[in-house]
Amino acid sequence: MKNLLLAGLLLATAHPALAQDKRQSPRDAMIAEADAATARAPVEEQTAVSKGSVTVKGKAIAYTATAGTLTIRDDNARPTGSLFYTAYTTGEPNRPVTFFYNGGPGSATIWLHMGSFGPVRVKTDKPAYVPPQDYAVGPNPWTLLDKTDIVFIDAPGAGWSRPLGDKTFRDFNGVDQDGDAFARAIIRYVNKNNRWKSPKFLFGESYGTLRSGVLARMLEERGLSLNGVALLSTIMNYGVRQAGYDQNYLTLFPGYAATAWYHGTMPGAKPANIDAFVNEVRAWTLGPYAAALMKGSNLSDAEADAIAAQMHAYTGLPIDFLKRANLRVDLAHFQTELLRTRGQSIGRLDTRYTLPPTDLNADSPDEDPASTAITGAYFSAFQDYAVKTLGIKTDLPYRLTAREPGWSWDWTHRGPRGGGVQTTPNTAVDLAYTMRANPRMKVLFLNGYYDMATPFFGAEFDASHMALPADIRKNIKFTYYQSGHMIYLSEPELAKLRDDVAAWYDEALR
Repeated sequence: MKNLLLAGLLLATAHPALAQDKRQSPRDAMIAEADAATARAPVEEQTAVSKGSVTVKGKAIAYTATAGTLTIRDDNARPTGSLFYTAYTTGEPNRPVTFFYNGGPGSATIWLHMGSFGPVRVKTDKPAYVPPQDYAVGPNPWTLLDKTDIVFIDAPGAGWSRPLGDKTFRDFNGVDQDGDAFARAIIRYVNKNNRWKSPKFLFGESYGTLRSGVLARMLEERGLSLNGVALLSTIMNYGVRQAGYDQNYLTLFPGYAATAWYHGTMPGAKPANIDAFVNEVRAWTLGPYAAALMKGSNLSDAEADAIAAQMHAYTGLPIDFLKRANLRVDLAHFQTELLRTRGQSIGRLDTRYTLPPTDLNADSPDEDPASTAITGAYFSAFQDYAVKTLGIKTDLPYRLTAREPGWSWDWTHRGPRGGGVQTTPNTAVDLAYTMRANPRMKVLFLNGYYDMATPFFGAEFDASHMALPADIRKNIKFTYYQSGHMIYLSEPELAKLRDDVAAWYDEALR
């Protein structure tokens, strides 16, 4: 990958004059310098090819790993970006192919690549910090290579993906800009590898699920129809988080209760079955709790007392705390309050993870222990794997995120035809549009009970408000796991997740 090496060297020797321009602030000069350097990534597509084998359910699967770059171009064929990808293929003609990506926005796809369904996996299981001496990568018996070829793609500006020509990071930092880049990259991969007759799937995690809504619609409009879209830890609708609306408190509460079940903070006996318990909390949230919040300041003291008492019964949060919060507990307060008497705060991505706070009186956690616990293991493992196994040689740094000083994201989104412009995106509208246009397309929602970054009850709300007719609604399926945002961190839940997704592929391909 000689041009990647060249790009890395150019990054280190960017124009120093930019930093000396007295008309620019130091931060702007730094951004301009980085933009100028990263715009020199290779236009010529690069690949490194290696071979491997993995055993799935007793059957050995030989595969080819191709790590390289996809050059995306505008409508006038001018190069605009170089997107890094790693593809695992078996060579069988017209086999299903699935495009995987993480979220952020602006995240590299290292997490799905090294943790979920590829042929290798970073070994994690317990919800605890992974120390350096325990970093390990091995064959992944839960890969999906027996069902589909797999392509992991890094977002523009993340991983080894970079802008080209006169484009900068900012040209890709937006809902529609990002969606367009992925659409062009996927179509380029399909063209380059003659995969038009292959069944095609999208698999996004976190913000990647919001991307999937707009991406599925863009691909459909450009002539590439999908067989299915899998959404892992879903957030497609940011409108529910606007101040003054109560929906987000409803979205959060069943996850709060599931977390309390896990940590055993409820005042009464712990229910034996989490699924039955969550169903009970769902019904109460949609009923008495929703009705109470709808009343706003018209809620009587007696009604507020009854609601606070039930919230306490489901979570163990102190009644006086709940009443001071006006029955509306934001996530940061929940993270610090639930285990305050134990001297612990809990994670956001995965509420099973805990961390001793610096200040036991804090109203928000110091950091997210679910993120810090695994970052070192994943990054170190991927760097070693990329060089020794994939055969990548470059001085260009692999970026975990496209975010940098001065980073911003354009949340403006133009919906489907006639849908107007959204200033707060809800790409469930785009997904619904695509499902109507392509009525055979299947959609799978994969949800962790302990994920409070993208709570499962929010995904249920979005799916139930897509205004689909009954014959299309049957194409939507939900599954649930005793895990967090990254369901695949837990080996028993990954095994269940793998079997659920594999069965979904069989159904989508009938």
